[in-house]
Amino acid sequence: MANEIGVEIKMEYALENFAGKSLKSCFEHIEKRIKNSLPNTFEKEYRNRTFSAFKTDLKPIKGIHNLLDQISIPYCVASSGPLEKIKLNLTTTNLIDKFENRIFSSYEIGSWKPNPEIFKYAAQKMGFEPNECAIIEDSLAGIKAGRKGEFDVFGFANEKNKSDFEKEGAMVFFEMNKLYELLN
Repeated sequence: MANEIGVEIKMEYALENFAGKSLKSCFEHIEKRIKNSLPNTFEKEYRNRTFSAFKTDLKPIKGIHNLLDQISIPYCVASSGPLEKIKLNLTTTNLIDKFENRIFSSYEIGSWKPNPEIFKYAAQKMGFEPNECAIIEDSLAGIKAGRKGEFDVFGFANEKNKSDFEKEGAMVFFEMNKLYELLN
């Protein structure tokens, strides 16, 4: 959509600069690039398009169902996304039943990654202290949030972000079956 209003943003750039961050900060970033405000309908159209795409195109990460079936400790989702989006994503990937009453959104508390508050909030709601928890993250903003909150952080990485994740102190892994080994 940024490309449609005159800002050339490639997927790699978007992943590097927007992943895990608040939608507001992403929109502010685009506005700086266009040196203008976004159209009034931009957010609504963005949400409509992403929700539509998630319903048809979203796939679970390979091995996630098996991993969650093997884990015997309490776990939850703590995301910067809106609750409706989180639930849609979990429903689309057939994971919603694994997270009943354990879904936490930054929108509930008004704080987004890279601030650690969403993780602290989720830990508190789950009955744990940060030093008793492990954060599993796939974004640099999330890894920074976890480390700032003094959590153990595991970074689901690829070759492009591996070194950035490691620099922030995350234990890096590339496949869900490897995460199970790390957690044990």
